[in-house]
Formats: sequence, structure tokens, C-alpha cells
Amino acid sequence: MKKLLAGLLLLIIAGRALADDGFSLSAGLDYSTGKYGNAVSTDILYVPVIGKYTADRLSLMLTLPYISVTGPGGVIQGYGRVVSPAGGTGFGRSARGGGLATTTNSGLGDVVTSAGYLVYAADELSLDVVGKIKFGTADENKGLGTGQNDYSAQVDGSFRLHDRTSLFATAGYKVVGAPVGIATNNVAFGTLGVNQQLRDGANAGAMVNAAQSAFATGGAQRDVTVYASQDLSRGTSVQASLLKGFADGSPDYGGRVMITGTF
Repeated sequence: MKKLLAGLLLLIIAGRALADDGFSLSAGLDYSTGKYGNAVSTDILYVPVIGKYTADRLSLMLTLPYISVTGPGGVIQGYGRVVSPAGGTGFGRSARGGGLATTTNSGLGDVVTSAGYLVYAADELSLDVVGKIKFGTADENKGLGTGQNDYSAQVDGSFRLHDRTSLFATAGYKVVGAPVGIATNNVAFGTLGVNQQLRDGANAGAMVNAAQSAFATGGAQRDVTVYASQDLSRGTSVQASLLKGFADGSPDYGGRVMITGTF
């Protein structure tokens, strides 16, 4: 893990020297734990490296993650409990969620790409449309993903109440790829939050996230996140957040730290 963290920091340093204007590179650690309707908890460590390029109104993003999952099987990050309707096969283990034995699997997570376009911008209000593809690159046999591609579209909005306070929201729809033998539901999702600028270079906020269940054996997502960010230097910032889940589709608790370099 120490070598991995060192490598991520070197990526940011290297990117600062090589990247074009409008490019940012982020790396971080995301840890979550929850039962998702099972008898024991599933712990997920997610380590993303995110590249983003912005030119005028267009933004492009690529996420390359490492993921490690410890649990009884049948829990997929972002979906909750995923088992067949007959109660047979769970991803990573054969279990219905009642078992107590746990295993650890790790590897490449699902690669995610997105493209956004700023369709409206005024002094107080801005609106973006975003298309996203989640490629099923994570190993479904290890319980790291579904093995299928997902496609989503969303609208992101931000409204400035006054100089230091803004509201933001997301409304979207996801077409969920169906693993063999498992029925899926396409889902609507959304976020509502508030951001407060504490001083130049420092922000804090909170947001509520909700999504429908993509699998019959899973649950809907409902959770609250609080966060704070701070500029470390010109072009470099760090953000930390804490999450509390309120539904079976969300983890019980989670936390994330991200460092971003902008060039």
C-alpha cells in the first residue's frame, strides 16, 4: 500500500510537468463498510486515479481505479447486494448473504469515462449535461464488479445564493448492464447539496444522495456526505469527506481523501 500511495503522488507530480492547459489529475483513498442486508459487513477499499481535461465548455474525465473487497460475497460497490433471484450465486462467493465466512479479493476496478458540456452559465446559475460510461473491467468472478457496461446521462446544476454559498443538484438516469441470469432495473438517481466558501481556498458542504435499486435482491441508495476542501498551494488541493448510509444499497459508513493537481 505504501508503494501504491507513493506511485499515485508521483503521477500527480509528473502530470504537473507534462499536462496541457486545463488538465487536472486526482488520486485518493475511499473506504466504506456496510452489511447491505447480509449477516456480516463488507469492507471496500477504492483507490481512484482521475484525469480531467476542460476546454471552454467541454470537460472530459477518465477514472482508473484499484479496488479491494473483503466480505461474504455478493456485494458490488455502487449497487449493494447482488445475487440471483433464485438465491444461488453471489459475486465472488456462492452465498445468499447469510454466511459468516469472508474473503478478500482485489484488482482493477471498473474504468469510467464521462463527457460534460456547459449548456448554460449566468452570474447565479449554471447547468451541465453529462454522459457517462462505466466499463465492466472489474473481475466479476472476484466480486469486484458486475462485468457489464453501464450507461448514464445526467444534468448538473449549481445556483449561487450569494458570494460564498451555493446550492448544487444532479438528476440522472442509468441504463444498467445485466449479468447473465440476473435481472436488472434501469435507475433514476439524484443529489442535492450545499457548498459554503469558508475563506479563499477553503470550502465545506453537505449533500444527500439517492438512487433506485438496480437489482431485485439489492436495496435503494440513500446517504448523506459531509466534506471539506483546502488549497495546499497554487494548483493543488485536498478534499476529505465522510458518508453515513440510511438504506441497504448504501454503505453504513464511509470516508474519502482526494488530492488534486490542476495545470
